[in-house]
Amino acid sequence: MAMSKAVLLGNGVVVAGFSPSGAVQPRVIPGGAVVWRGERIVAVGTEAELRRQFSDAEFLDACGGLILPGLINLHHHFYSALACGLDPGTTLSNFTDVLDRLWWRLDRALDFEAVRLSAQLSVADCIRWGCTTVFDHHASPSCLAGSLDAIADAVEAGGLSAVLCYEVTDRNGRDQARAGIEENLRFIRQQSGHPRIRGVLGLHASFTLRDETLAEAAKRRPEGAGCHIHLAEDPVDVKASRQAFGLRPVERLERFGLLDDRCLLAHGIHLEPDEYVNLARKNAVLIHNPESNANNAVGRLDVMEAANHGCLVGLGTDGMSSAMLRALRAAFLVHRAGRRDPSSGFKALPDLLFNNAKVARRFFDEPLLGELAQGAPADLIVVDAPPPTPIGPENLFSCLVYGISEAPVRHTVARGRLLLEDFRHRTLDPNQLAARARQLTPALWERFGALKSGTNFLGD
Repeated sequence: MAMSKAVLLGNGVVVAGFSPSGAVQPRVIPGGAVVWRGERIVAVGTEAELRRQFSDAEFLDACGGLILPGLINLHHHFYSALACGLDPGTTLSNFTDVLDRLWWRLDRALDFEAVRLSAQLSVADCIRWGCTTVFDHHASPSCLAGSLDAIADAVEAGGLSAVLCYEVTDRNGRDQARAGIEENLRFIRQQSGHPRIRGVLGLHASFTLRDETLAEAAKRRPEGAGCHIHLAEDPVDVKASRQAFGLRPVERLERFGLLDDRCLLAHGIHLEPDEYVNLARKNAVLIHNPESNANNAVGRLDVMEAANHGCLVGLGTDGMSSAMLRALRAAFLVHRAGRRDPSSGFKALPDLLFNNAKVARRFFDEPLLGELAQGAPADLIVVDAPPPTPIGPENLFSCLVYGISEAPVRHTVARGRLLLEDFRHRTLDPNQLAARARQLTPALWERFGALKSGTNFLGD
């Protein structure tokens, strides 16, 4: 399909945006359509009206499905793609075991080919689940320099937008920490003018970062550059930070000047009320990762409590998958289970996808990113879920979590480029990638098995 001329996506129900307040009107258009030319949406409305206005446009059939803005993932780990089915060969009794005996061994076992292939597989998965913008947090100590370029190449080839960073940590020694800072700074400068791929400063977590490293990272962070860090995912972050530095993680980030409106804080489960207030005061972003938190048995973020204290709360997957609508459903179910209240969940949680768009706009020069509106980037998807009941602004969230979230994505369009058409990839071949991964994985897993656990948090 030629993307240089106007394309009309119709025969579906348009959901123009996820704002619970109805900021985008009309939010739900039965018999709706979207028209784009090049990288921009030029019209949103009823199909009948737009067919008259754009009679020469090429037609893309939604087959009765939901036409939504492209989804946004605020916290992913592409490098985890080749861990599926990996046996750590030891018991994982708590969160520090999970880190030390699984993820920190895996990231040290990665080489450049594994980094590149993991990114390609994850990008293909994002496309399959309708995620057009993704924030990734990467680590590969054995092939650090240039690793973000390998990931960016996969993102570019796949056609997505991304905000990338390298995980700075002291657990592998001071030289590695400095090298991580350099990789971030190089990539931030290199990508500063790129329309779809940007860099931010990546940090692991307070309990694996020395004061010297945080001070250097904060001092050298370019003006306006973001910061992406894990925060209070498990009580160990709070306990170890207080033991080593006399401060809780939020206090440390504030002391070093890293809390601001471009600070991305993954998890934030084990915080005190005054810390949520402080995050809200700084306009920092808290990212909920419900599936990963449940999998690691670290607890859950009470989204309503954080929101009630003024926090801007978004949604991520933390490498568990790339399926954002499924993550939304998980957030809803985890919330109800935690509260033991079958009537709750319809406050704060409906904001999550809309908040993701608000956050992504801070990192791209795109004030309409995440909406289907004239002038917005042509990022849109079709979920193969023809509504069996009437759908409107008043019941959109319940339709998402109870039905639409389980449906496959038929089409994925990013910046006007058709990446997935009738369930088939157009830019990457997932079958070829999977075949290559099956060849590469045994050597990666062998390297993993040869590595010892027992890493000290601060590299001593």
